[in-house]
Formats: sequence, C-alpha cells, structure tokens
Amino acid sequence: MRILMVSMPNLHFFRWTEQLRESGHEVYWFDVTDGAKEVERINWVKQIIGWKFRWDYPGRIYFKIHFPKLYSFIQQFNERNTARVFEQKILEIQPDIVHSFALYISCTPILQVMNKYTHVKWVYSSWGSDLYDLQNNPNDLIDIQNVLKRVDYLFTDCKRDYKIAQNHGFENDFLGVLPGGGGYHLDKMKAKLVLEQNKNTILIKGFQGKWGRAINVLKALEGMKDELKLFSIVVFGANNLVEDFFKNSELSKWANFSILGKIAQNEVFNLMAKSFLFIGNSRSDGIPNTMIEAICMNVFPIQSNPGGATQELITDGFNGFLIEDTENIEHIRTKIRQTLNNKELIKKAVEYNAINLVPSFDYDTIKKKVNNSYLKVFN
Repeated sequence: MRILMVSMPNLHFFRWTEQLRESGHEVYWFDVTDGAKEVERINWVKQIIGWKFRWDYPGRIYFKIHFPKLYSFIQQFNERNTARVFEQKILEIQPDIVHSFALYISCTPILQVMNKYTHVKWVYSSWGSDLYDLQNNPNDLIDIQNVLKRVDYLFTDCKRDYKIAQNHGFENDFLGVLPGGGGYHLDKMKAKLVLEQNKNTILIKGFQGKWGRAINVLKALEGMKDELKLFSIVVFGANNLVEDFFKNSELSKWANFSILGKIAQNEVFNLMAKSFLFIGNSRSDGIPNTMIEAICMNVFPIQSNPGGATQELITDGFNGFLIEDTENIEHIRTKIRQTLNNKELIKKAVEYNAINLVPSFDYDTIKKKVNNSYLKVFN
C-alpha cells in the first residue's frame, strides 16, 4: 500500500510516522511547508522536499527579514503553487491513501486536488485547535466544512472534535481518538523516574500566543513566594512574550525560578522526572500531548479545559485539576493552592492515573491501533 503523508515538519508527525516503519507499506511525505531539508529521523520515508522555490537565490533570508514587501513581490514569481506540485506527486506516486495532519496546514492547500481525484482515499488527523476555535470564524468555518465534505476518514485527539466534525458535515468513517503523536515508550520514561525519587519541581508549559496563556499562570504565582519557596519552578518552551514578562516581574528575583526556551522532548521528560506538578493553560486545544506526557511521568496535572476536551481524561479535584477560565488569575491561583495543600490528593491521583490512564498511551498499543486503521482504510 502506498501512503502519502502531508504535513509540516513536526515532532508529533515524525513520531506518528515512525509507527509505520517496517509495516510493509510504501510511505511518502510531502513536506507541505517545504523546509527543504531531509529529516534523518524518518530517513526510510521517501521525502518530497525542495519543491517550493524556483530559485533559492543568495541573500533570500536577508531580503525576507529586511525588505519584506520586496520579498513578497519577488516570491509571487519565485514560489511554485502548492496544489500544482502536489497534483504532480499524486500522478507520479499513485497513492492508495493521502493522510493530512492539521486542517489549515495540510488540508486546505490540497483540497482542490483531492476534490479532483476522488478515488484517492483521504485521511485527516485533527490537531489542537483545528476545529474547536477555528469554527467560530465564518471564513474558517467554510474551509472546515469544505474539507470535512471530502475527507473519507478522520482521526481526532479528543471526543469533542469528532462531535464538532459531525456538526459541520463529516459523515464518513471515524478511525478513533488517538494521541496526535502516537504512543509512548513507557519503559524508557519509567527508567527516568527510578533515577529521580525526589520530585520537587513545578513545571509550567510556556506557550503564550494566539491560544497559549502561560503568562496568566505566572501572574497567578506572583504573591505566592512564601508558599513556593521550597520548590523549584521551571517554565519550558517559553517564547519572547513569556521571557519579557518574566524579566519585568517579581519572579525574576526568585532564586528558585527558571525560564527555558524550546527544548528537546527527552529534556522535557528529564524535567518531568523531577516534577510533582505540571501546569498547562491554553484557551484552545485538543488533548495536550504535554499533559499526557506529564501523566505518564507520574506528575499531577493542572490543565485548561477548552470545550470540555481535557475532562475526557481529568476529573476536577480527583485525578487532576481543570482550569475552566484561562484568563482568571485568581481561579488559577486557587487550583495551585489546592494542589500544594493536599499531598494525599496528589498521591491518589498519580496512582489512579498510572493504573487507569497511562497503559492506554503505550507505544505498542497505539501502534497496533494505527496500523489496523490504515488496513481498514485500504480494505
């Protein structure tokens, strides 16, 4: 079977694709954003890269940064049309399945081609805010509905998004709720836990932007210096907005507070091995992969609950806490205080999650489901 993946270069995509190694399928990847570099991690996949520019002229990046208007004008003539290039690849490869990851990145650019070649089965994996937030914009909703009319099969990372897809016209086959990046090697994660018996860190996802609300978590921590002085507090994945807020806040004077930028997944796991509490706050998301990873690493989660997605795994006050108002600083602070003041709750939550949630994220378990799904599509 020939499977043509369509995605940007992304860790979750690479991890998902690795599940098809040695499956016997012929796997191709159309890098829809064209990073123009082969990815060694999936070097067994036939990678379609370097297609975007007719001429990658000297100084292109300099022009892009310093002369954006001139750059945009030049690129009108220099960039190849995504749909045209993709259609050429459809004709060359003759895939049995096209699998797109994320709606606006990997579905809408090729929709006109997939509408033309209706005999090719199309699988769509919904990620993050693909459906939940974008459905609220009338123009985005039109694109969502047009894609959902054409795709034959759907994966989501939460039950919420399957319901949203149905509400907007999806009537074909649902392949199930699975983590967007596939399963985890739990044995390797547990090995890290053995080395870190003393879990004394509060770990915070530093995502701030259109959807991320990490700064509100930092605001909630302000004024809690005495309550937090015995813990190490680490923010990871922080961007410039978070770093700027930190530098201008009282938190920058705390000896137990540190800010990290983007780090490798293995480094995230190393931090989680030292952590007893994880906090993630976003006004729109599916089931956060980082929260799943924290749960697998025996960390108590405090996580936002946009559209009720997180509550599919977490019952508030039982095996974690849910942030229902991502903008309410006092609400977030209360959840943190409730956690710090209840060691028994943390213990019972971690034990419950280890027995009832963690096994479902096992790599081999998810891999088997994924490969069976592709066989279902092919048959």
